[in-house]
Amino acid sequence: MDGGIIMKAIIVDDEQSALDYLEQQLKKISEMYVIGKLTNPIHAHKTILKEDVDVIFLDIGLPEMNGIRLAEKVLKDKPNLLIVFVTAYDKYAVKAFELNAIDYLVKPIPADRLKKTVERIESHNNLQSSTMEKTSPLYVNVLGQFSVESVKGKREFVAWRTKKAAELFLYLLHHRGKMVRKSFLIELLWPDLALERANSLLYTTIYYVRKTLRMYYRHLRLQNVSDGYVLETENIILDFEEWKEQIKTLPPLNETTVNNYTQVLFLYRGAYLQGYDFWWAESERYYWEQIWLTKALEVAAFYQKNQNISEAKLWYNYICKIMPETESAHFALMKIYALENNPAYVHQQYESLKSYLKTEVGVLPNNDIVGWYNSWKSGKKVFSH
Repeated sequence: MDGGIIMKAIIVDDEQSALDYLEQQLKKISEMYVIGKLTNPIHAHKTILKEDVDVIFLDIGLPEMNGIRLAEKVLKDKPNLLIVFVTAYDKYAVKAFELNAIDYLVKPIPADRLKKTVERIESHNNLQSSTMEKTSPLYVNVLGQFSVESVKGKREFVAWRTKKAAELFLYLLHHRGKMVRKSFLIELLWPDLALERANSLLYTTIYYVRKTLRMYYRHLRLQNVSDGYVLETENIILDFEEWKEQIKTLPPLNETTVNNYTQVLFLYRGAYLQGYDFWWAESERYYWEQIWLTKALEVAAFYQKNQNISEAKLWYNYICKIMPETESAHFALMKIYALENNPAYVHQQYESLKSYLKTEVGVLPNNDIVGWYNSWKSGKKVFSH
């Protein structure tokens, strides 16, 4: 492996033959060292927590405790651990991606597919290594739920005293290094209050923010400047900025670069300041959501065009999970399931899209999807992409 670092792996599967096969294949295509092969998930949980291990190959269909549950338990104590799920079915793909699995393998595992997984693991390991700094930076995550990491991989969710304190800090982070006037903050946070009352609340909220930031004083400092405030940052790594730089510099998509695409797309843990209904973040959030969606659809279509249907389904499913309003991803899955003669999955996908659009937007799927679905139900040949 690059850099001479040999990664250590543990394989968990209830079939000894599956354990032996995967170990043999890993030996053939990588320098990864398998330090344990386990059939019992309870024993595996204890072993994984005890051993210095980098990656787990985890079968989902385990007795007593399935692989998804085992991964959840392990990641609570070792959030930086890489998980590769292995299963005979692809129906668990969305749940696997929710757990930020590095990959998802469907049995039987072709050697070339396993090689891609190893390359993905190596790429992830190299990316993590390249961001390490001797000066111990603070990792600030604004993709998905806001969090910080004093130690990479150990996310800390900040407990703000009030919702206004959270918004004030995040607005200043959004404009870090720039002075924001007190009058603007008052208009932003308390537009309907009398000026005296609003001023009092501003000073109280600034106090709450400063108190919360004390433990990160080397990296985040809220300063008074003339008639406003500036959030000064030092030695922080903002996940959003890193991700934007990487996605902007992606080369054209082809067989050689597709792993680069998947690696960068997996770093997108959710929308910018997800969960916060801030009008001032909407344009930034929407723009980069669409960039991610465009690239993710390109990857899914690339796999589909190259007859790698398993990977195509995984990506379309992942898109439906991250952005469930994406009708084209649902439609692509419906057509694939129809070609696979899997009517239950076609119905399920259609109903999932229909239910989401009705509940969240109050509309039906577009006419092309409805027309295709009705024609398919009537038995007409409508499998074309």
